[in-house]
Amino acid sequence: MGFYSSYIFPHFLDWTLNHPAVHRERRVALAKAEGQTLEIGFGTGLNLPSYPETVTRLVALDSEAMLPNRVAERIRQAKIPVEQIQFDATRPLPFEDSTFDTVVTTFTLCSVSDVSSALAELKRVLKDGGRYLFLEHGLSSNPAIARWQNRLNPIQRVVACGCNLNRGIDDLITRAGFRAEWLDRFVLPGVPEILGTSYRGGARKG
Repeated sequence: MGFYSSYIFPHFLDWTLNHPAVHRERRVALAKAEGQTLEIGFGTGLNLPSYPETVTRLVALDSEAMLPNRVAERIRQAKIPVEQIQFDATRPLPFEDSTFDTVVTTFTLCSVSDVSSALAELKRVLKDGGRYLFLEHGLSSNPAIARWQNRLNPIQRVVACGCNLNRGIDDLITRAGFRAEWLDRFVLPGVPEILGTSYRGGARKG
């Protein structure tokens, strides 16, 4: 990682996603999390206050160690046991099949280099009947906005360290073999639709 991606972008990311409007969406997205839970793309730990007490243990996985002191403090304050692992989620995950009751991604699928492989691994480690919860941004259903997302995506990938504006999150999850339970499409309040087009939902394995 370069200086920008190591020391500047993590602060910017933490600042933009640590907003009351985003935290409201996190609480809604994670309300049905339970049991042994795996979060891919842990980032700076902003999901921690939104997990319900039904989660018995959280395994938090990310390929980068962002703002480690800040993350350590958030883990210390968490009301659930947290195990943090630094690992690239595009590789086979270091867990047995059918390990977790819940798997979670929030603002993660936009920047995973091989989304299909990552989702296949999430499905593998999720128990039969387990639930995948997600809150992601991606491709707008408005054709005019979608065209601008496609045009601006090469710039976005540079300034946002690999983040993509134009991924159809619902299609990616369905193609990975998950069975959708619910899906909400909306634009984050106060955020331009190009950046704030969001997908929040839950899907089952099997």
